[in-house]
Amino acid sequence: MPALHAQETNGQKAFSVGERLVFDVGYAFVTAGEAVMSIPEYDTIAGNLCYKVQFEVNSTPSFSWIYEVRDRYETFLDVKGIFPWRFEQHVKEGSFRRDFDANFDQHSHVAYTSKGQFPIPPHVHDIVSAFYYVRTADFSHSRPGERIHLHNFYKDSTYALDVKYIGRQTVEVKAGTFKCIIVEPMVKEGGLFKSDGRILIWLSDDERKIPVKVSTQVLIGSIDAELREYNGLSGPLTARIK
Repeated sequence: MPALHAQETNGQKAFSVGERLVFDVGYAFVTAGEAVMSIPEYDTIAGNLCYKVQFEVNSTPSFSWIYEVRDRYETFLDVKGIFPWRFEQHVKEGSFRRDFDANFDQHSHVAYTSKGQFPIPPHVHDIVSAFYYVRTADFSHSRPGERIHLHNFYKDSTYALDVKYIGRQTVEVKAGTFKCIIVEPMVKEGGLFKSDGRILIWLSDDERKIPVKVSTQVLIGSIDAELREYNGLSGPLTARIK
């Protein structure tokens, strides 16, 4: 299948500082947590203007006694190139803990982590920056099976990361009813979810391409995140039909 090509990201209109998206995270028909994706401010890394992007997942008090989740991710995303200069991951899930960070020298193509320094390809991504980069892609003429080809660095290695276009669908969530495009990230490592099956993401079928729904297969069922509220978008959300 031919590859998709992202639009010129300098001046992209998909997102901007101030965007905040809130999701209900459900497991087995129970609201198990809340996820928040936000771009609270600009920051500067090594003289490069960046979007500071945050992603947090927290279990609800009623679910935490079964399985407590306190996850936080941050990426510092180059405003012009939509690639990362720094990535942080802080995971607390039950008794499991993980803290990881990487600084990306996108000029010399080296990632610096607490484990050492590692070669990276040009414009390598972390898993959060890759998601925001995909939001800048043009899917208007896409056909099912077409892919965006990216590279994702995590821990000490670079992994191929393809994002496959699946098709279009209208979905209803608490935030409204939206015309969506469906994509499937082919995540091998370093993902936001511990997955043993497919991850499907429904993005609004407009310039914003905000995530409306995520369905993730895990060992004992599926975890679904559905958009509950949003604010601070970079422009009108024309994919919302009611």
